[in-house]
Amino acid sequence: MGLALVLGLLSAIGPFAIDMYLPALPDIGASLRADVGAVQWSLTAFFVALGVGQLVYGPVSDRVGRKPPLYFGLALFAVTSVGCALATDIQTLIALRFLQGLGAAAGMAIPRAVVRDLHTGTEAARLMSLLMLVFSVSPLLAPLAGSGVIALAGWRGVFWAVALAAVAGLVMVNRSLEETLPAARRAQVPQASWGRALAAYGVLLRDAHYLGLVLIGGCSMAGFFVYLASSPFVLINHYGLSSVQYSLAFSVNAAAFFAAAQFTARLGQRFGLVRVVKAAVSVAAAVMAVMLAYYASGGDRLGVLLGLYFLASAAMGLVIPTTSVLALEEHGAIAGTASALLGTLQMLVGAAAMGVVGLFASGKPLPMVVGMTAGALVGFALTWLTLGGKRAHRVGGAGL
Repeated sequence: MGLALVLGLLSAIGPFAIDMYLPALPDIGASLRADVGAVQWSLTAFFVALGVGQLVYGPVSDRVGRKPPLYFGLALFAVTSVGCALATDIQTLIALRFLQGLGAAAGMAIPRAVVRDLHTGTEAARLMSLLMLVFSVSPLLAPLAGSGVIALAGWRGVFWAVALAAVAGLVMVNRSLEETLPAARRAQVPQASWGRALAAYGVLLRDAHYLGLVLIGGCSMAGFFVYLASSPFVLINHYGLSSVQYSLAFSVNAAAFFAAAQFTARLGQRFGLVRVVKAAVSVAAAVMAVMLAYYASGGDRLGVLLGLYFLASAAMGLVIPTTSVLALEEHGAIAGTASALLGTLQMLVGAAAMGVVGLFASGKPLPMVVGMTAGALVGFALTWLTLGGKRAHRVGGAGL
């Protein structure tokens, strides 16, 4: 549990910078005289950088070890967080958020590679689920913490707070995280140069099974990212919730996701990881289809939105860690690169979904629900295309 605590907190630092300031998105727009679309770009820029940055950190960590890139990323995150706190216009904030995302990418890519350095199969799933449990502190507590910070110091206070969190992360890496890829093993890593790193990415991009698993998880994340970007305007402006009430509603759905993730290893041992993915994706798709039918027919009750999304979130809590384990299973020699590409593709899928839905954003629930449902249904189709063959059963059978 000690390692999971460290890795989970490192992974949560970047998302904390998202979740803490969600309740303040309307205030940021008013303060910087920016419209809804421009404010949402500060989210999109962060997610794009969070994805692209992992492409660099992965192979670098395979070459120099896991800890040095973490030091660099956390330092960059801390410096740019201070810059965000001092921004005086939306363009500067967006640019700094992009750089902040590049720093946060280290904390997203490298912990997964550390898990793969140490474990495979259900042991990896167990550690990944514990990591997710610790990671859950961000969506569970960050919006509430953000509401408190915003009440005391305004939206700029959020960025001072996450800068301090990054400094704490640097101390934690130095004192509590052992290097899991020692020099002797680095010599065996195939991508000892950038040319070989690109070749490793080529191998991964030609692996249809790997890509399918990555995109299944990416579709689940895309639905969540659409909710992340749209829900402050829908729940606060359309349904009239206060920032604190919004934070509580957001936390309840996040709790469903992370509570369900804790059953990943147990269900995987009993039924096989592939069966877990298929069942969870099917549940999420069915629930989101019901939600879309409700809103398309004119329904508009907040309780229906939150209740159905609670169920869908629980299903997605089984999908994302399980597909990550399965995707990395056969790529242990290049775990950092495989983890980085996984994170990049999933972040870019989520950012693209946010961008598309943002074009149709009206502050009402239906565009958000359409985007969330599309992610669930595409994920459902990809699951049955990717995991229907013999290879899928061999990788994720009951023995895993």
